[in-house]
Parts: sequence; structure tokens; C-alpha cells
Amino acid sequence: MTPVIQLRGIVTRFGRTVIHDGIDLDVESGQILCLVGGSGSGKTTLLREIVGLLEPSAGEVRLFGERVLDPDPRVRRDVRRRFGMLFQHGALFSALSVFDNIAFPLRELRLLDEDTIRDLVYMKLAMVELGPDHARLMPAELSGGMVKRVALARALSLEPELLVLDEPTAGLDPDLADNFVHLIGTLQRQLGFSVVMVTHDLDTLAGLATRVAVLAERRIIVCCSPAEVLNVDHPFIHSFFCSEHARAVMKRKTSPSADQ
Repeated sequence: MTPVIQLRGIVTRFGRTVIHDGIDLDVESGQILCLVGGSGSGKTTLLREIVGLLEPSAGEVRLFGERVLDPDPRVRRDVRRRFGMLFQHGALFSALSVFDNIAFPLRELRLLDEDTIRDLVYMKLAMVELGPDHARLMPAELSGGMVKRVALARALSLEPELLVLDEPTAGLDPDLADNFVHLIGTLQRQLGFSVVMVTHDLDTLAGLATRVAVLAERRIIVCCSPAEVLNVDHPFIHSFFCSEHARAVMKRKTSPSADQ
């Protein structure tokens, strides 16, 4: 089966600065891959290259077997309809209501009537545990947790096969973050989409990831299960995963009893 994401030989340069130097990575259907790395390692840059917001200096990105920056605009359009993205701070349109933010991708299709769009918007709100009364609110009226849920509803509006998350729990207090991680995990199990995400939060990583890709030294140094990454001998992995607190989080969340 063709991987959902294929990165081959990705090189990223900004002037004379090399950020990525020959990155290869596959994400298989149904996986939840977490990309971690130190500050300045280019995690979000790589995420933006995956979805076609940035073009790498060299190498190729394919989603669902197609080049994400294919010269044919029809191919690019079809690929983009198959994934949804949740930006770090939600990136809601401030001048649009909750309803219109979620409806925006559906209206861009130019295939659906307004009655169908209304039904789909309310269905997506219900999926993220928000009610119809939230639809009329403006982004400025939402709490941080609600912004994340509305942004997730919009990302899921076209029923994507791939969900791309940039720091999904950034700015949320621990209880809200745990609830949001649980929501994403529940929806992923129900709908079966693949996930690639960037996070520095160990609770988010341990609560969701089936694979961890570690970005260091301008490349992916390891891609393995959360349990296996603890045994990799590398300075960044030691600093990120191997403190007493980090090991306790990883072992608690990845132990068999955590899923019971």
C-alpha cells in the first residue's frame, strides 16, 4: 500500500543556512506520527513542506502517492482536499462566525447547497463536542479550548484521510489539553484518518503517537514507537525523553494498562 506521506531527499536552505539535509520519511495509513526536535530544528518548516505551503530546496514530497506541488493544478487541488490542517493557534478567520469558519472549505468545493452545508457544519460541531448554539459566536468570543475545537471541526470538514497538527495543545491548561488529546484520539479511532503532528508536549505525544520521528542534526535520526525511542542513545533523546519526569510520563501513557 502506498504510504500516506513520502519524503525523499528533502533539503531545506535559507540563504547559507541548511535546515534539513536529506530527510527521508514514510507515514503509513492509520499511523499517528509525532515529529519532535530541538528549537530551530525545522519541525514546523517540515510540516509546511509536507502540506505544500513551502517548497523544499531539493527533494520530493508526495501525499497519497501524488506530488504535493505537482505542476498540474487539478492534482494539487485533489491532494489538498484529502488532508486537513490544524494550525498552532487555530488560525480562524476573525471576521467570520464559527459557522462560517467551518463552512468555508465546504463552500470552496462549489458542489454543495446551503442546506447540505448547514447540516454538515452542525455535524462537525457535534463531533468536537460543541452545540448548534456555538455556531453563531465569533472567534473573539471563544475560549482557547473552544478555538481549538472549532479549528479541528474545520480541519475535518472535508472528511480528510490525513490530519496535520502543529502544536495541537499549545496554550491550553493541562486539563483542557488532556481533553483535547482524548478527543483527537477518539475521532482518529472512529474515522481512521492518519495523523502527523509537531509537539513538544510529552503528554500529547505519549497520549496519541504510534510512531515518533526525531529531527536532529538536520535529519531524521530515528523513527520508531514511543516505547522504543527511550532506548535510543542520542543527546537530544536523552535531554527530551530521559528525565525522571519524562520517563514517568512515557511509561505511564504507553504501558498496556493505559489503554484499559
